[in-house]
Amino acid sequence: MALVTDLTVRAVVDALDARFPRAWAESWDRVGLVLGEFEHPVTRVLCVVDCVPETVDQAIELGADLIVAHHPLFLKPVSSIAPDTFKGALVHRLIRAGVALYTAHTNADVANPGVSDALAARLGLTALRPLAPAEGAAAGEGRGLGRIGELPQPLTLAALTRLAAERLPATAAGVRAAGDPDALIGTVAVCGGAGDSFLAVAARSGADAYLCADLRHHPVSEHLASGGPALLDVAHWASERPWLDDVAAWLREVFPVEVVVSDLDTDPWTVHANRDDLEIRP
Repeated sequence: MALVTDLTVRAVVDALDARFPRAWAESWDRVGLVLGEFEHPVTRVLCVVDCVPETVDQAIELGADLIVAHHPLFLKPVSSIAPDTFKGALVHRLIRAGVALYTAHTNADVANPGVSDALAARLGLTALRPLAPAEGAAAGEGRGLGRIGELPQPLTLAALTRLAAERLPATAAGVRAAGDPDALIGTVAVCGGAGDSFLAVAARSGADAYLCADLRHHPVSEHLASGGPALLDVAHWASERPWLDDVAAWLREVFPVEVVVSDLDTDPWTVHANRDDLEIRP
């Protein structure tokens, strides 16, 4: 049964904007309220990584009044939201169903606590500090992109890879690592989402390993050849999904509202296979 409340979209948006100020977002980013009536009542919120047809279906089926998404629906300009376009179709469905859409992206990445804090917590990392301290409007108070922390006890790279696969949401892509499987890892850097732009920062950080998403062949090869720390590559969705739990818990504390976290795997990679006769160590 839906909660009876006078809560409105405007009230939730104002609270989210205060927790994740839009001024903290990168200049190229597009965050905040995407669509929805400010005075529309809110009794149920759905938290998602991606606003895609599957999560829109979920929101409508749940009777959600608001979607809080991590990735922007409109990161790049469009010239039309006609219903026969991918994004236009989503917009029309959400408006017809009375579902508002809000995005917190790089302003949530840089926050403290933010996306990378939730990722670090899944690995049990402690003594966290920013990998790349924030500058400008977001500077100070431990904010920044990525986090560096300490494992409760050192693990080999192989064991850390297994731990990441156990602790992070499961995806077809799983977790892969680059480096000596027997190397001992004590200090770990993490970054929710694509992280190859911070490879050099991770190399200077003193971390023994760096975990992020969307790593590419040549940057990884050159990084390792230059003596950089071991690398763990996870699915983009899996690296950011833990943050949804934190946002949902906070929303429940602040407002008399039902909050649901979407566990729909929106990673685009859906099949993974190895040759049966292929020996892979470990």
